[in-house]
Amino acid sequence: MDSPGGGEVLSVKTNELGKGSSGTRKALWNRVKRQRYLLLMLAPAFILTFIFAYVPLGGWILAFKKFQIGTSIFAGEWTGLLQFKRFFVDGSDFGYLIRNTLVINFVSVIQNLVVAVIFSVCLSEVRKKSIAKTVQTVTFFPYFISWVITYSVVWSLLAVRSGAINQFLIQAGVLRKGINIMGESQYSWPFMIYLNLWKYTGYNCIIFLATISGIPQEQYEAAAIDGASRFGRIWHITIMNLIPTLAILLIMNSGWIFNSNLEQFFIFTNSTNWETMEVLDMYIYKFGLKLLDYPYATAVGILKTGVSVLLLVFVNWGSKKISGSSIF
Repeated sequence: MDSPGGGEVLSVKTNELGKGSSGTRKALWNRVKRQRYLLLMLAPAFILTFIFAYVPLGGWILAFKKFQIGTSIFAGEWTGLLQFKRFFVDGSDFGYLIRNTLVINFVSVIQNLVVAVIFSVCLSEVRKKSIAKTVQTVTFFPYFISWVITYSVVWSLLAVRSGAINQFLIQAGVLRKGINIMGESQYSWPFMIYLNLWKYTGYNCIIFLATISGIPQEQYEAAAIDGASRFGRIWHITIMNLIPTLAILLIMNSGWIFNSNLEQFFIFTNSTNWETMEVLDMYIYKFGLKLLDYPYATAVGILKTGVSVLLLVFVNWGSKKISGSSIF
């Protein structure tokens, strides 16, 4: 049985809810009108991102179709999860591809961030700012060098017969013959990891230096009055203030652990080191653009993207639980 006046109460609540929703929409519209010029400035970036990053996702249907070149991607016979089965069950490439991708990219991410934190703290402690700026510029410069130019420089230094470093060590009597760092598989992982360190340390360092510059000087002054040593101020103030930035960068980079720079690996991979250098992106390139096996390459790409998204969500969750910093 309905209580007396129940219909009236329900009507009042419904009207209030309707007014609240209307007010929210009106406030949102007013905010859009106030910021319309900023939104117009962002519109080209959003449109380009949508066209080049999201529209191509419709091509994922290739992984579930028997595709033939020259026909529509929707016209082929439905094959289900056949391509995924080829990668996980029928093929033997799964193991070494995941191993190479994880070792090189995971170690590179952790190493680059840790070294950038240490390097930025050291630069911030340099008293003569002209020296600090010079060192910062020199270390940032490799970020702008293309991988083609990088390969030429590395070849001129490390080539077995003509490399400057090998020639110097041979003439100095340290070596009897040059070390084939770019060809022997045992050097592939450390070579690529330290190459990434050389290229990206300066870029990451700038982000941490910007964070350090935003730390209030009152914190350092209060710590000095309390008797904290220079190392104590670095540890308890500088490092502690860098942890949120470090956590955000770790989250953002975690989504790229299964993604590699195709240009980098394409240039440095050869017939003698491919087993330790072939990563998922090189594998997708080989089957997609060289062997024209589009369904299989698309399936591997979907797997790589799916694992990257899951890893990003997991690291973001862990960071939020441990440090309180997250991007969503």
